Amino acid sequence: MRFQVTLSQGFDTARRCTCSYCRMRGAVAVSARFGDMKITKGADKLSSYRFNTGAAQHFFCSLCGIYTHHQRRSNQAEYGINVACLDGVSPFDFTAVPVVDGVNHPNDVGGQARRIGTLRFDPTE
Repeated sequence: MRFQVTLSQGFDTARRCTCSYCRMRGAVAVSARFGDMKITKGADKLSSYRFNTGAAQHFFCSLCGIYTHHQRRSNQAEYGINVACLDGVSPFDFTAVPVVDGVNHPNDVGGQARRIGTLRFDPTE
């Protein structure tokens, strides 16, 4: 599967989430507005998964199983894009990634997404 995307704020929106699904998936996601992503190849190989409230839709390749993106529960007009699916980008390019509280999701408790920590990668030489 291939796609083109324009990120809302570049890599400034990079984050991890602590909800049960994201915690197991372990991806670093960045933001893109709903209309700023276009599947260019392999749309027929894209599958999706919804859990809990069913509001967020998580997409993955049905051949290799890689999570590519998801439509956000907190903002249905946005996608979270897996940085590892962007050409030339690795989650290990980020030495510090903000972690948001997905266990206490803003849609459940009211308010904004709450940052609860930072995931760090300290490369050794």
